[in-house]
Amino acid sequence: MSTPSKSIAVLPFVNMSSDADNEYFSDGITEEIINALTKIKHLKVIARTSSFVFKGKDIDIREIGRQLNVNTILEGSIKKSQDKVRITAQLIDVSDGIHYWSKKYDRDLVNIFDLEDEISLAIADEVRNNFGHFEVQDHLIKQPTNNVDAYQLFLKGRSLQLKWTPESIKEAITFYDKAIALDINYAKAYYANLQCYGLLAMWGYMPYQEAMELAISNFLIAKEIDTSLPEYPLSFVGKFFWEEWDFKNAFIHINKVLEINPNHIDGLEAMAELCIALGYFDKALIFANKLLEVDPLSANNHYTLAHIFYYKHQFDKALEAVNYALTLNPQLELAHHLKCFCLIWLNKKQEFTEHIHHTTLNEEKKLLFNLINKKAVEIPHQIINKWIEDYKKQTMLVPYDLFVLANSVHKEQGLMRLKEMINHRRGQVINFRQEPFLQPLHNIKGFSELHQSNLFVEDVKVPSKDEENIASNILDNQQIETLKKELLAYFEEEEPFLNPQLSLKFVADVLELNTNKISYLINKVFNLNFNEFVNSYRLNHFKTIALDSKNSHLTILGLAYDSGFNSKSVFNTYFKKIEDVTPSAWLKANS
Repeated sequence: MSTPSKSIAVLPFVNMSSDADNEYFSDGITEEIINALTKIKHLKVIARTSSFVFKGKDIDIREIGRQLNVNTILEGSIKKSQDKVRITAQLIDVSDGIHYWSKKYDRDLVNIFDLEDEISLAIADEVRNNFGHFEVQDHLIKQPTNNVDAYQLFLKGRSLQLKWTPESIKEAITFYDKAIALDINYAKAYYANLQCYGLLAMWGYMPYQEAMELAISNFLIAKEIDTSLPEYPLSFVGKFFWEEWDFKNAFIHINKVLEINPNHIDGLEAMAELCIALGYFDKALIFANKLLEVDPLSANNHYTLAHIFYYKHQFDKALEAVNYALTLNPQLELAHHLKCFCLIWLNKKQEFTEHIHHTTLNEEKKLLFNLINKKAVEIPHQIINKWIEDYKKQTMLVPYDLFVLANSVHKEQGLMRLKEMINHRRGQVINFRQEPFLQPLHNIKGFSELHQSNLFVEDVKVPSKDEENIASNILDNQQIETLKKELLAYFEEEEPFLNPQLSLKFVADVLELNTNKISYLINKVFNLNFNEFVNSYRLNHFKTIALDSKNSHLTILGLAYDSGFNSKSVFNTYFKKIEDVTPSAWLKANS
């Protein structure tokens, strides 16, 4: 797989504060910068889940870049003390491990959002300067609250929510509530509460009606404050997709999420899941692969991919994908069940037996294995009676009972059970038309009348690679020719490249343009990024002064600095790349 030239992973910023509890703050700032960078079209940004895999680990940057398939790594640290914060950040070229940009920021905590925006824009500019043109907005971070204390409480809640346990989610709600108490217009905190209550309702860790009422009340407040956040349309996705199985409305709102942020992880996952439910597997694969592109080390994403292969009856591929998901997260319960299904269909008896050892529902799993691979199997009446009791409690995460009935002589009872689950919109059977274990029910009277989708394959459009890769033409041909002459005249007459701190913004200001237009111009006309363009002038200047006898008393590095280079490693690397020899070897050959 080739590495996209414009790609970055933001590693978790190291907490340098004396208080270890400030870890949540460092993680929160990291996530904010990741989210800001994802707003830039044509820049691949690795999602939080995959970046945070490397938290606290001493792994070579080049290996991290290989695993995440990026060419740039951002790492840094945060030191927070009372109302002050110091953030250091550095960008590293994965190919050679060279730090090509670093900066230290000392600010008052009250201006934290401006600082996050400043850092995000600086990072975007430097990646663009080194790897090619893409457009960058004027601002990437919108201030979500005027209260810094509320923001810190929100980050604490977010750190707890991301542990994804019932206890941590309940605790997260308390911090979101405290944030809201300090700022009643904090929309993101209300949306976060909405998500938490929704999860607690679906997982059964709060009375469903009570949790949903609290979720709805938070949503009603949030939507009055801010509907521009992706959380707003995403709020409707759970309702239309999982609660009502209204696929058309779910699709409309997922699209709204992806219009705000084309790489929104929850939006991409929802679209993949929707395509799976509809049986549009080729389209599901497009979204699943896009998920893996921006979040390659997420166990959940590999589980989604495995599910697509499973429903396509490609059980070997599904098993391979689900095994990898379980190496990333051995506690992913649904992945354990999917592996069990694959082993059943592949008739891998020994591996199946080892896999289900010390797991629940063993009797059901063994019955299912034997029904698929031995056919004539009698189901004990006592287990059917047990299932009837379980129906009332709704305790089975995966409907083994339904699958067993569907593959036995009790198919009619299986159909009745499926119909009951569909009527209650049970998420476990939302893919009932695709489920291999339910195929024996397809020819039974009444199956074809079960829930029908109101969305059709032609409605689901997927972005083509061409659409994703085409940058907007922000200058016409006449403008390009005019500006090309102005740019070349400026560089040849004023020699701005001799300034080691020369920036794209400085050049843009001189030519009275914005940075997007100058970046586009250099990329379009010279097929170079900004740094390559500038360094080409510096290199030519170095050659000229290096061959001048009056400079023979100066060192090569001194001559490089006089030519505008501000780093020995950058000079040597660029020189070797262009001339294919070291500076000293070139000078010796040309003296």
